[in-house]
Amino acid sequence: MNESGTLYEAFVEQLRDTYDAECQVLKVLPKMAKAASSPKLQTAFETHLRETKGHVERLERIFGSLEEEVRGKHCSGMAGILKEGSAALSNGFDERTIDACLIAASQHVEHYEMASYGTLVAWSHCVGNQHVSDLLQETLLEEKATDLKLSALAEAGINQEAAVTAPSPAPRTQAKGVRAVKAAARQH
Repeated sequence: MNESGTLYEAFVEQLRDTYDAECQVLKVLPKMAKAASSPKLQTAFETHLRETKGHVERLERIFGSLEEEVRGKHCSGMAGILKEGSAALSNGFDERTIDACLIAASQHVEHYEMASYGTLVAWSHCVGNQHVSDLLQETLLEEKATDLKLSALAEAGINQEAAVTAPSPAPRTQAKGVRAVKAAARQH
């Protein structure tokens, strides 16, 4: 344990935030796999569930090597991303559109995780722990690979299938769009 107010302390706090984020994802991935209609997408979620379990275990090993208590710090960012993603499932979309929305939601998760792990890798270099940096880099590469797999699934037909099954939206005038944005901003 290092002094209070240092980059090391910020690093440990980010580890705890990331640990909580991964634990939140662990709870949601089985639901996403069940909601997917595409067998390939279901398989991708099941594979990522196994990888995410490995990420959690890797973070636990990192806490141990740093002699820090294994505990999460609530990750509001991930909670918000997951809440947004679950909203897509309750919009009454057809199953192909739900698959496209599941991919989009998953990519929001992946990009958040890539940002978190990228920061952790950089900070672990700064605090001088190459072993921890290597473990975090391994996870970062897995997150990037998952993002690429999701893009490939979307581009290999899931997005196109969703577009074919859904009617085209009616064109909006700019005034209507501006009013909608202003109304949404007033709600927040």
